[in-house]
Amino acid sequence: MDIKKNDILTVEITDTGTEGEGIGKLALPAPDAADTEEKAGGKAAGFTLFVKDAVIGDTVQVKVMKAKKNYAYAKLEKVLVPSPFRVQPPCAFHRQCGGCQLQSLSYEKQLEFKQNKIRNNLVRIGGFDPEKIDACMEPIIGMEDPWHYRNKAQFPFGYDKEGNVVTGFYAGRSHTIIPNADCALGVEENQEILEIILRFMKKYGVPAYEEVSGKGLLRHVLIRKGFASGQLMVCLIINGKKLPEEQRLADELWKIPGMTSVSVNVNMERTNVIMGKKVRVLKGEEKIEDSIGDVVFRISPLSFYQVNPVQTRKLYGQALEYAGLTGEETVWDLYCGIGTISLFLAQKAKKVYGVEIVPEAIADAKENAVRNGITNTEFYVGKAEEVLPRKYEADGVYAGVIVVDPPRKGCDEKCLETMVRMRPGRIVYVSCDSATLGRDLKYLGENGYEVARVRGVDQFPGTTHVETVTLLVRKP
Repeated sequence: MDIKKNDILTVEITDTGTEGEGIGKLALPAPDAADTEEKAGGKAAGFTLFVKDAVIGDTVQVKVMKAKKNYAYAKLEKVLVPSPFRVQPPCAFHRQCGGCQLQSLSYEKQLEFKQNKIRNNLVRIGGFDPEKIDACMEPIIGMEDPWHYRNKAQFPFGYDKEGNVVTGFYAGRSHTIIPNADCALGVEENQEILEIILRFMKKYGVPAYEEVSGKGLLRHVLIRKGFASGQLMVCLIINGKKLPEEQRLADELWKIPGMTSVSVNVNMERTNVIMGKKVRVLKGEEKIEDSIGDVVFRISPLSFYQVNPVQTRKLYGQALEYAGLTGEETVWDLYCGIGTISLFLAQKAKKVYGVEIVPEAIADAKENAVRNGITNTEFYVGKAEEVLPRKYEADGVYAGVIVVDPPRKGCDEKCLETMVRMRPGRIVYVSCDSATLGRDLKYLGENGYEVARVRGVDQFPGTTHVETVTLLVRKP
């Protein structure tokens, strides 16, 4: 059988890929039954199909989009026999939008997929013994209600084929906007805010930004909500110095209950980076407040802050449990951002040092410490691999526990080297990408540490992303 582009095939989906795609195998007859023992035994070679939007357990009709020798990428045409794990997605645009890869999969099965994803990355990339990982892994922490959990969303503006201004989310692997103001993962206020802005643009002739030409004015809008405080923030990212009649827009948005901050962010660069560096307040405050447990944080449009506050409390609680603090430890929090984990840990530690390369984030961390009356923290601007050895070697600052929460690319190797040199008794690694986690744990495992506990936390239901907390202890 020769599989080629545009072929229509029927296949049963028996597995799920790392990006949420369905995986099925076609049984292909061996070309020469005498070639090998396997072929002589009458067994067939397997041809793998990767099918976006197909669910494990489905039998589907697909159209081949790109064919290779032993595998192909195919488009879902029709579900012939639905999987028992298939559910009706709440969003009508889930297949076009690039944001939710798993909406058609039952939540219980989503959690199973993420648990297996973490395990497989630690075994395959980290090189750990499967039995060892199985003994260390604890059940993933899911959500009771896995919808409308995001406290932050960034909506691009553009035009549809008829020339109408639209907003929504980009289609997968593209910058084509799928018009949708009511995301199933976002807060309910998003729709009202976006509809007000669209009416304003139409009334005052405000043009949307066009990436190809670099012309137009409104690029994106950032919406944030403090789940604990109920406070709302709207930040308009523009390709210019100001919006026409911008105060009228601010006044209209101010009518929404909870609106606390309306601002403009200027980004006139030809870039895919969403936010510029300058924020100008139109009405209210520049920052809103939210809390994780008993710690209150002030958040600006430029601040990094976990997008799922319900699960963040569970995530940080797990990190705190793994840290095993008694009140006598000196803790280093690397990639500390605005101090979210640092201040959480400071409630149980003797001293917490936070390191972050972004100066604005460190300023926020210091402000948040003062705001909460926390006095046992110090924050430093710089690279962890530069700040740590300076404080350790020059000032003799020891680390009993090191907590790391790096970006998706994982830890810099120099940072890992420094951590090993400081010889903390425990390392708590919070990861948003279990692939780079596996890589970094392999390094730490080869340099005196062993994995003691691992637990996933589902910060991003409906998607393939998952957070992981790992406890490493120094070998005797």
